[in-house]
Amino acid sequence: MTDQTEDTQDTNDASEDAYVLNRKAVADILDAVETGDRDALVAAMEPLHAADIADLLEQINSHERTELLRLYDREFDGDILSELDEALREEVIAILNPDVLAEAVRDLDSDDVVDLIEDLEDEQQEAILDALEDTDRAAVEQSLSYPEYSAGRLMQREVVMAPEHWTVGEAIDYLRSHDDLPEQFYHVVLVDPRMHPIGNVTLGKIMGARREVLLRDLVEEVFQVIPVTQYEGDVAYAFNQYHLISAPVVDEDERLVGVITIDDAMAVLDEEHEEDIMRLAGVGEGSLSDKVINTTKRRLPWLAVNLVTAVLASMVIAQFEAAIAQLVALAVLMPIVASMGGNAGTQSLTVAVRAIATKDLTGANVWRVIRREVLVGLVNGVIFAVVMGIVGLVWFGSPALGYVIAAAMVINLVVAGLAGTVIPVILDKMGVDPALASGAFVTTVTDVVGFFAFLGLAVVVLL
Repeated sequence: MTDQTEDTQDTNDASEDAYVLNRKAVADILDAVETGDRDALVAAMEPLHAADIADLLEQINSHERTELLRLYDREFDGDILSELDEALREEVIAILNPDVLAEAVRDLDSDDVVDLIEDLEDEQQEAILDALEDTDRAAVEQSLSYPEYSAGRLMQREVVMAPEHWTVGEAIDYLRSHDDLPEQFYHVVLVDPRMHPIGNVTLGKIMGARREVLLRDLVEEVFQVIPVTQYEGDVAYAFNQYHLISAPVVDEDERLVGVITIDDAMAVLDEEHEEDIMRLAGVGEGSLSDKVINTTKRRLPWLAVNLVTAVLASMVIAQFEAAIAQLVALAVLMPIVASMGGNAGTQSLTVAVRAIATKDLTGANVWRVIRREVLVGLVNGVIFAVVMGIVGLVWFGSPALGYVIAAAMVINLVVAGLAGTVIPVILDKMGVDPALASGAFVTTVTDVVGFFAFLGLAVVVLL
């Protein structure tokens, strides 16, 4: 026991030291920026990964960021731009010396360059394109010609390919003799004479086979070809569904034009998940680096929608003003019914939106899922109906009031389960993003039904 305690203490001490060192590194960087000591700044930044430097740039204020970039400029790496939040890229690019910017982007793969410049202003796009060699510029411009959020924007043009009749030995000799291969790749794509991809061979199989073995005998069983115009969300789904590492991209003539790797596909999947979470909360796309005015503009419309739904709920309450005046207990208890319905609706809504995004909720199982959510709402409604019936009896000494709130609780939780599943499905069929619009509709339904059921039953039973 003593040894375990000491080991735990050592681990905690190490974690605290790592945190202190990390905090100290940031302090050293900012001190170097403040004193203008370039050597100290470079020494402090050297151990940091590009992603860590990007995080640092996002966390410091605009003045510190400007001074750091001007002092650090000659050491700036293009990977930092790739890791930066989109909201800050334009600012950082505007600060960097054009020569430094040119050097930074030259070492990036074509897909990283496309991701970097596709959301920039025309002037900044041109500045980056001018920094590229002619062949690289042509490849990037070709990718930019494809629809936004398509596989053509996501792919990299650097592809390692081989004729289908090659042997392992020929492939190895080819790889060893070329110094312009991508920094990271996982497959050699086999192509026929018309440049149609016919299979993938992993580097592991190539290195583990004898030289005379034909590459076509080593192709993977799972082979997916991605159309260049396919939506990037569907690309990420295919990677996740079929456990792909990389996949060739083909044009309308089914000729090989690029390749998508798992890191890019998973980045899209993460973005899709984050986007769904943000939209469910009604805040849209944004980051901590956004300006106040931009964040306000993004959130204002959905707050306005919520205001409208609140007014609708209030209008329902207004119809029972006389009843509430006669029995104050109604005003005390009615928020409970609406709140429980809203929470139950949000639970069903979250499950449905996520299932739609992952393509788990389809026409084949939609009615089964709806039935399940309604039954869950019914069971939960009955359980909490018993609880609130007892509360109504004990708190206000009225069995009838307990019956009313119990019945209203069952009705609203059943409706919440139904609305939380049906509304996202309907919006998806209409081509409206269910993550963005479902919340307001579900909240409106549960509030209106909750208030109407409770107050309506109260008028019939109690007054």
